[in-house]
Amino acid sequence: MARMPIMVKIGDKLKELRIERALTQEELGKKAGIGKNTVNRLEQDKTDPRPSTLRKLADALSVEPRELLDGKGQ
Repeated sequence: MARMPIMVKIGDKLKELRIERALTQEELGKKAGIGKNTVNRLEQDKTDPRPSTLRKLADALSVEPRELLDGKGQ
């Protein structure tokens, strides 16, 4: 039986947290050590975040990674 890939959608929450912190995509990317284009693709749910990218974004936004995944935390 074929396995269905698990899609992780963090775009809406990522954008909400970024805007709350008055950061541009470029500023968040620099703070997290990832590219602006990666931030853009994640916000548009065009790509799934790697676990390491998820941790970097969470650290840059001062939240737990699970908050990006399910809106819960702190």
